[in-house]
Amino acid sequence: MKGFKDFLLRGNLVELAVAFIMAAAFTAVVETFTAMLMDVIGMLGGMPDFSKTSIAGISVGAFLTALVSFVIIAAVVYFGIVLPYNKARERFTKPTEEAPAGPTQEELLSEIRDLLKAQRA
Repeated sequence: MKGFKDFLLRGNLVELAVAFIMAAAFTAVVETFTAMLMDVIGMLGGMPDFSKTSIAGISVGAFLTALVSFVIIAAVVYFGIVLPYNKARERFTKPTEEAPAGPTQEELLSEIRDLLKAQRA
């Protein structure tokens, strides 16, 4: 039972659950925003839904509607979540001191070569 409790209380699982819940809640926001933008595109282009569009007898309308929706959703996620998160992370994380650079691969190989020469002599 202790192992199960540790599994449930492990940080990654809790963070994943919170992320899933937030994503589910955010989905409704993004879907309504996308529908709103599709209406605006429809008002400008005269066709709010491309599902009946066909080119040379090939129905490409559903694909076009899905593609436009995907681009809108990707833009909302990037500009609404990813960009602000990266800026906040840069602002609030302290820069870590870089570890002193160790010897390069060539220097290590030269040292090994010299040690092997010294052992033969």
